[in-house]
Amino acid sequence: MLSSKSHLATSTRIFAAGAALTLGTLSLSACGGGSTAPGASEGASDEKVGVSLIVKTTTNPFFVSMQDGAKKAAETGGVDLKLAAGKADGDEDTQIQAIENAISKGDKGILITPNGPSVVDALQKARDAGLFVIALDTPPDPADAADITFATDNFAAGELIGQWTAAQLDGKKATIALVDLFDDKVVSVDYNRDQGFLTGMGIDTADPKKNGDEAKTGKYTGGKGGEYEIVGNQASQGAEDGGRTAMETLLSSNPDINVVYTINEPAAAGAFEALKSAGKDKDVLVVSIDGGCTGVNNVKAGVIGATAQQYPVKMAELGVKAIVDLATSGEKPANSPGLDFYNTGVELVTDKPADGIKSITTTEASEICWGK
Repeated sequence: MLSSKSHLATSTRIFAAGAALTLGTLSLSACGGGSTAPGASEGASDEKVGVSLIVKTTTNPFFVSMQDGAKKAAETGGVDLKLAAGKADGDEDTQIQAIENAISKGDKGILITPNGPSVVDALQKARDAGLFVIALDTPPDPADAADITFATDNFAAGELIGQWTAAQLDGKKATIALVDLFDDKVVSVDYNRDQGFLTGMGIDTADPKKNGDEAKTGKYTGGKGGEYEIVGNQASQGAEDGGRTAMETLLSSNPDINVVYTINEPAAAGAFEALKSAGKDKDVLVVSIDGGCTGVNNVKAGVIGATAQQYPVKMAELGVKAIVDLATSGEKPANSPGLDFYNTGVELVTDKPADGIKSITTTEASEICWGK
């Protein structure tokens, strides 16, 4: 899976954001071993490397930035890039059709942020047809359904915001609301972030691949430690309106919530609006994961207390380059040492730093948001 608790670091050093990828002019005729990609003709020396990028949805700016990174790499790398996206977060059927299209067009590889477990069979079909499959941001389940994953260490990202939250509480009781991604399917990005946050708080989790099964009351050991109560988990679909509805539901269960974990920054923005409408926005710590420019501005404005910044532009650029390298030299990318994926880095972003927890300011984060 994405990571295990035994080898997680609480912070990872990011790569230089926005570094240019020099791919050169490349062609399918240069494939390692003299082979051609599925559907490519022998001697087609000027044919570009076919790559399909299939994101979860284009309603989330995170995935739009990922598309922009892929376009940039494709323009300089002799790549025929096709873009596809689910109609909404969780739309597996549209992604499956895009995988089928990549196979029929003879692409060399697929870059995908999987919308759920139903895409796995289609990915295997693509690999059987000779395509190289790279997951971005979200590994499939099982992880080896892709040849490699370029992603944030999502557990470590959750752990960072959990540690920061515990430190900010200064020993006070934590009444926690968890705004997750789904409640109708299990994806690793969802449970890794949620479980990482609780681990960072110092709350024991039960099944690390399941949200919501930990003890609802007890003691957290992060920071100075204290009592905690988990009000509940609500799905947001990673969207602002979903975050608002989830927060409204949680507040109806317990109006004394003072800690809100959110799966991403759109959900955080929605949750904050619900808190503001209830007159609770000044009394609640909201934390999230993404680190986009809008999210960083929300940290600066106090909407979000802290976020964990990830780098989707870098994920896409590295993914395109990896497929081109494979097509031209047969060289395959490798996982980061000690992990079962290639770690593209994460940084805690806050203007309220906590002792012993490495972070960057919103000014620093705005200069590199999402890998510019």
